[in-house]
Amino acid sequence: MRFSGLSAFPLTPMNESGIQEQVFTQLIDRLTKARVDSIGVLGSTGSYPYLTRHERAQVTQLALRHACGIPVMVGIGALRTRDVLDLAEDAQKAGANAVMLAPVSYQTLTDQEVYGLYETVSTSLSIPLCVYDNPATTHFSFSDELFSQIAQLPQVKSIKMSPLTGDHTSAKNRVDNLRKLLPAHVSIGVSGDWGGLTGLKAGCDIWYSAIGGLFPETILGITRDVQMGEYDLAEQFANDLIPIWELFRRHGSIRVIATAAEILGVTDHFPLPHPLRPLGEEDRFLLKAILQELELS
Repeated sequence: MRFSGLSAFPLTPMNESGIQEQVFTQLIDRLTKARVDSIGVLGSTGSYPYLTRHERAQVTQLALRHACGIPVMVGIGALRTRDVLDLAEDAQKAGANAVMLAPVSYQTLTDQEVYGLYETVSTSLSIPLCVYDNPATTHFSFSDELFSQIAQLPQVKSIKMSPLTGDHTSAKNRVDNLRKLLPAHVSIGVSGDWGGLTGLKAGCDIWYSAIGGLFPETILGITRDVQMGEYDLAEQFANDLIPIWELFRRHGSIRVIATAAEILGVTDHFPLPHPLRPLGEEDRFLLKAILQELELS
């Protein structure tokens, strides 16, 4: 798998009875039609911590069956290393092109514990591994030194950074400094959709996008504009999405994306596990108006 361009992360639509297979495959079809560069299932937008091992295998197999040759990366995060290893084995047996791992925890982990997790998992893999830094949910932040140490491990091929902050110069310095510490074969990616354009302009290789999992053509267009050096055009389209970014910051991207999918009729109900809830009436009305104004469908 080549870690570049747009990696789109779809929802895992479900109810309390299980995965809604037909709806999920329709989401994958949206991504294949747009020809995104890769598909990331069972990320944070994919609700991976809420799913059983069987449900995660089910999602993985569906994604691979309907990906139409687009590489599929599978999230394998779990509280215990034992369970991460089981999930990695399931993903590999299913034919996943890569796996992604965040240091999920209940007790806050130390640097040594996180390194030990990646060391154990990476030596069991025969496919690429993406290191996922998501302090908003894991309550663990990677230092550049730790990134550098983990990047030396077998099969580590990409770093998925949390959103870059500050202006273009500071973001570029951050990416440039990190790149000096990483082997040449390890790509740098950015997540947190409001920071996606900033990351790409600063030199990140790949945008790991939640909103791209629902609106792939829009986000792929921004990505391609940056790749072609059309920064002003990319900025213009990204600025249109600022009202959605604001909702992301207030409510979390997963609730906004799930509510948008319901508004558009992509799903027939709020497709997330309980106790998660959709946006309230006022914000739902606002989101619907934004989608209509931007003609996102």
